[in-house]
Amino acid sequence: MVAAVRVSRWRHVGEDGWMQQTLASNASCIELAESVTAHNYRPLPIVVAQAEGAWVTDVEGRRYLDALAAYSALNFGHRHPVLLDAARGQLERATLTSRAFYNDQLGPFCRDLAALAGMDRVLPMNTGAEAVESAIKVARRWGYEVKGVPDGRAEIVVAEHNFHGRTTTLVSFSTDPVARRGFGPYTPGFTLVPFGDAGALRAAVTPSTVAVLLEPVQGEAGVILPPAGYLADVRQVCTESGALFIADEIQSGLARTGATFACDLEDVTPDVYVLGKALGGGIVPLSAVVSRDDVLAVLTPGSHGSTFGGNPLAAAVGRAVVRLLETGEYQQRARELGERLRARLDPLLGRGLTAVRTRGLWAGVDIDSEIMTGREACEALAACGVLAKETHGSTLRFAPPLVIEPEEVDWMVDQLEAVLAHAPGRGTP
Repeated sequence: MVAAVRVSRWRHVGEDGWMQQTLASNASCIELAESVTAHNYRPLPIVVAQAEGAWVTDVEGRRYLDALAAYSALNFGHRHPVLLDAARGQLERATLTSRAFYNDQLGPFCRDLAALAGMDRVLPMNTGAEAVESAIKVARRWGYEVKGVPDGRAEIVVAEHNFHGRTTTLVSFSTDPVARRGFGPYTPGFTLVPFGDAGALRAAVTPSTVAVLLEPVQGEAGVILPPAGYLADVRQVCTESGALFIADEIQSGLARTGATFACDLEDVTPDVYVLGKALGGGIVPLSAVVSRDDVLAVLTPGSHGSTFGGNPLAAAVGRAVVRLLETGEYQQRARELGERLRARLDPLLGRGLTAVRTRGLWAGVDIDSEIMTGREACEALAACGVLAKETHGSTLRFAPPLVIEPEEVDWMVDQLEAVLAHAPGRGTP
């Protein structure tokens, strides 16, 4: 049944009032985009025109299972009805005030998100990179004003193969040459250590260390998992050294890993959460730095800000996201469907896959480079009706919306199995 749905086509021009591009083709849309946009992405040749739940439809009527979910921004699926209702209701009232004034959605959103995280205060921002930059600023000022680090000497320890965004500061401590090359001079004040190596982390910490900034699971690197106990070791090192533990849960947080936060899986509480992506429900950009009173108290009027940060539309949607998370339904779905996904992926080891890493409904799989590249695999999957994206050449990430059905998980892996069986490097089957 899933395959039959995948190949369905639109029948009626103007159906539901949104079919305004029925005469467009994928090729014409791509040609226009390539002629007028900066080439900072290399997308798959799919032009999405409509989306619902775990599925998207292109301008020519072909349907695809979205196995990427906008890098976890669509944890609750495309156009979740509860989130759409929250957005519609707020669109009828007020969308933007700036922080020059209060709005009636800001306080409730920050209160509810802080409670969900077990923290006191929220600094609302817009994008994930913006939230990480904000956390860095908070950590440095906290280091000077609270820890007593000499001015200009603050250090932050970060992990190799990290991905926290692509601003000038964030690429300064990236180890990805594609993200980093040509953007110097680079911002100082960061010390790189291997991810998962608690001994190296402990050795890198100095009296001037104000924070350790880590992803509990390195998503862009290929869903790289830390060894058991590593996050607890990070917590201990930070506590002993008087440094802040900043957990970048932009991709790993908000139910993706089977818990509200990936840190929950090791019963670890950082000093600061950095959140984004799914916080905006796939509707609006929304990010946040969430922490204790004593940490966020270092920010004073004028020291940091954002015109759109905490806008009433985003706050209303974010509050609805928090309510969805409070039920525990999506965390449970991620756990149960993640187990199903892992059980289907493991038999493909040695049959086109060389490694499988999963945490909740989130998988990184390494393609045997002798049979095909990651890009070739994604193109072949798209031809079968599954949208995924490669990273670092040979790794594919699967992170479908948490609303995906169990049989759709099976169908997704069936398509991967078929792609691997017919890989160019295998020759004629």
